[in-house]
Amino acid sequence: MSHAPTIRPAFVAPVSYTDPAAALAQVQHLYDQAIAHLRSSLAAFVAGTWPDGQRVRACYPFVRLQTHTALRQDGADKHLSYGFVSGAGDFETTLTRPDLFAHYYLEQFRLLLQNHGGELQVGVGNQPIPVHFSFAEHDHVEGEMTAQRRALMREVFDLPDLTVMDDGIANGTHQTPPGQPEPLSLFTAPRVDYSLQRLRHYSGTAPEHFQNFVLFTNYQFYIDEFIKLGHAEMAKPDSDYIAFVEPGNVVTRRVGLPTEPVDALGKAPPRLPQMPGYHLIRRDHSGITMVNIGVGPSNAKTITDHIAVLRPHAWLMLGHCAGLRNSQQLGDYVLAHAYVREDHVLDEELPLWVPIPALAEIQVALESAVADVTGLQSADLKRIMRTGTVASTDNRNWELLPDNTPQRRFSQSRAVALDMESATIAANGFRFRVPYGTLLCVSDKPLHGEIKLPGMANHFYRERVDQHLRIGIRAVERLRAGGVDALHSRKLRSFAEVAFQ
Repeated sequence: MSHAPTIRPAFVAPVSYTDPAAALAQVQHLYDQAIAHLRSSLAAFVAGTWPDGQRVRACYPFVRLQTHTALRQDGADKHLSYGFVSGAGDFETTLTRPDLFAHYYLEQFRLLLQNHGGELQVGVGNQPIPVHFSFAEHDHVEGEMTAQRRALMREVFDLPDLTVMDDGIANGTHQTPPGQPEPLSLFTAPRVDYSLQRLRHYSGTAPEHFQNFVLFTNYQFYIDEFIKLGHAEMAKPDSDYIAFVEPGNVVTRRVGLPTEPVDALGKAPPRLPQMPGYHLIRRDHSGITMVNIGVGPSNAKTITDHIAVLRPHAWLMLGHCAGLRNSQQLGDYVLAHAYVREDHVLDEELPLWVPIPALAEIQVALESAVADVTGLQSADLKRIMRTGTVASTDNRNWELLPDNTPQRRFSQSRAVALDMESATIAANGFRFRVPYGTLLCVSDKPLHGEIKLPGMANHFYRERVDQHLRIGIRAVERLRAGGVDALHSRKLRSFAEVAFQ
């Protein structure tokens, strides 16, 4: 057994706060101290000056609430579905990146104190920060070391440990050991840091650029239109959006606004990442992020697993689908109110017997947006948009299976449309308590002889993509105007839910 000394930051005793801003400031101080310790130690290690036999450790800060009752105080805002604990006891979570999550943490702290009174305790926990999660945005220190030196890192630093990053809390399977505090949030700090790193990899942009409303699509055509729209907004001096960010962290600022030093660090990548992200940014972070997830449920699950840690206000799926009814026309819209899940990627985390409900606020915003953009109402609107069940499959060539068994199942489910991503997006929204919705556009009707052919598809895309994207953006505008508190429905929260939104 090794008895090598472990070098830690200077000890700071836990402190109790009744002011949420003061609690947040202490979280920031403790986190900055820990990251500075890891970075300076790593610099010495890379330079070869770190003493042999010494280990380095710095731990995440925590916030803890102790309460003797589940009852909320008089004057508490009781219409919210979050911000309070489910019973008496001790509740705790580790925290990371207080610079990125400052507004979010401040709101959660404020609600806890408003609902339960008492104090919030802030201190240094016992969960180590993996050294890889301490790197600055543009650090690539491992490339400066030999393979032998890199192998020695685990002898000196804590590395990422997947055993402390599972989604048991979100999945409802977490069991708190006796004597330990109950969780305050869906995600521990290491799980959040892991996803922040993955978002950089998959989207090609920094997590800081992601906005609180997210659009997903399964076709590049939508992204092309979003890019045009983003640059058009940047040419408007009175636009509500202040910047447009593309993969490689390439930032275009609104006309009249000065560039910032960080903009110069952005550079278009030689090839697009797996699921490129684009961000139309507002000052209050309530802008729009759009991600091309490509085709298939695996990508849909992967990216939503990671975006979920940013706690967006809503995500919407805009894409193409197969129309399953003879009465549908190419270009018609489908507003999903239920899902058949044959995607298989979430079966372990979210059993198939769990229903995925439609969320009224999202449904109303999407239907109203279709009316706003098309100018149609009532019966005329119903002629181009159908509300119904969407089936999602992981088999792109389901039509070729023998004996028409998929067709029989889809007919029994009353599905009106079929794709490969929408049920996954919605199910992961339900799982992670992120409001979700789906508006698809019929691009083929394989059961009725109208399959995708190049010429027909290209004409369809030119005719419909721009309108469909504008509908999605209009829906976001309606959701934003309606207030985000109304979005976080009790439908998404369990019996004994964590306090953090």
